Amino acid sequence: MKNRIEAVIFDLDGVIVSTDECHFRAWKQMADEEGIPFDRQINERLRGVSRMESLGIVLERAERAYTDEEKVSLAARKNEYYRQLLANLTPADVLPGAKQIVRNLRLRGARTAIGSSSRNAPLILEKTGCEGLFDAVADGNGISRSKPDPEVFLLAARLLNIEPRRCAVVEDAFAGILAAKAAGMKAIGVGCAQACDLADDTAAGLDEMSAERLLASN
Repeated sequence: MKNRIEAVIFDLDGVIVSTDECHFRAWKQMADEEGIPFDRQINERLRGVSRMESLGIVLERAERAYTDEEKVSLAARKNEYYRQLLANLTPADVLPGAKQIVRNLRLRGARTAIGSSSRNAPLILEKTGCEGLFDAVADGNGISRSKPDPEVFLLAARLLNIEPRRCAVVEDAFAGILAAKAAGMKAIGVGCAQACDLADDTAAGLDEMSAERLLASN
């Protein structure tokens, strides 16, 4: 029997807000300071991956090994650069169609949430004027395992008081699609995740998606 979708959980970076350039510039600054080659192709591998796991990918091209203590310091440095860049975010950085589709979902009685591995989600929501737009926010501050582990999406479902099988997830990263499926949720791929065969539906972005499609039974 098909599950009626009652809630939609959105990844934040790359789905609701465009922060990709901030991430790239922050990683690039840190890598340049360490003399580690880093470009946009490597940056693509960091989508939907936790900060420490991303650092591991960046350090693959390092000429020396880093201690655990040094790795923590490098990750903190990158995050400081990233937060400095986030301070310049405005409502103009909200991606096309994002606010409208959330409003349309709520008009149809659906619940909405953010499901992001980022610990900077509250700052991003504040700077882009998206505070209060969602019924719940599950982010990196409340989880111990990043995507593709389903923990953040399961947390969002608990906060919404909706069964996972009645939730849909919108993601722009393969790791996020894997996490949604592991949580037993409908998975919608946008952006780079359009190419993910595991996605139940895809679109270039939220401006090409409708509330009706998001709420369609899976």
